[in-house]
Amino acid sequence: MSGNRPRVSIGLPVYNGAPYLSETLDSLLSQTWTDFELIVSDNASTDATEEICRSYAARDARIRYLRNRENLGAAANYNRVFHLSSGEYFKWAAADDVCAPEFLERCVEALDREASVVLCYPRAQAIDEQGNFIRDYPSKPNADSAKPHERFYEFVCVPHPCVAVFGLIRASALRRTQLIGNFASADRPLLSELSLLGRFFELQEFLFYYRNHPKQSWRAYPTRQAVQAWYDPARAKKLTLPHSRVLREHLSSIGRAPLDRNERFSCYICMVWWIRRRWRKLAKNLVLQDI
Repeated sequence: MSGNRPRVSIGLPVYNGAPYLSETLDSLLSQTWTDFELIVSDNASTDATEEICRSYAARDARIRYLRNRENLGAAANYNRVFHLSSGEYFKWAAADDVCAPEFLERCVEALDREASVVLCYPRAQAIDEQGNFIRDYPSKPNADSAKPHERFYEFVCVPHPCVAVFGLIRASALRRTQLIGNFASADRPLLSELSLLGRFFELQEFLFYYRNHPKQSWRAYPTRQAVQAWYDPARAKKLTLPHSRVLREHLSSIGRAPLDRNERFSCYICMVWWIRRRWRKLAKNLVLQDI
């Protein structure tokens, strides 16, 4: 640590995360890389989240616990922990996932070694409520390609769970993005934008355990309006066109990225393929019962 500034910042946005929060915090505090701050932003939880967080913060000075007066929505809370961070590298942590002890150390090593890498993440496994293994998540073979359009294709056109967003990110690169938007699936445009700013490095060790359970955001809310409210309560009753919004954000990322003409054109071709695969979903955005 240089002065009071840690090299790594971990941001943990949480709302009613009590069931798995202690296990998550234990996994983060047990990291072999110890030079980090852990910023916990409690989105006005109504369960035991506050009690758990204050108990851990009292025992470990690396934890900074903040409680919002009202629920800001997931997007604003995710972005808040990044804005409050000071580290050279940043990681988002969900309140129900688990990291192996070597997670941070191995990711820091890769980012220190490869200046062109903006995001490092390990292989991931899905676990259930009790922590039992469910399955391995697929690898992303083109994540570290030297060609931006190949990285973009990997994270836009190839179906994947967004576990890479919980990797370790170069903060200077993350500041150049739009962060987490206030709309469903906002983590996907964020990953696509980061992929245009630099290479991703995928560790082949399984060091991340992504918990599948009934109260996950994408399972717990039955309608798209409910999911929209989870991201941003202020937009709970507003029209939402999720697929159209994701399309717009992908296209905007291409326009903002520092690409040469050929790479930019190749990325737009990727989006033509994306649209052809999803034209039915895009069309359904115009049907009232599907918004």
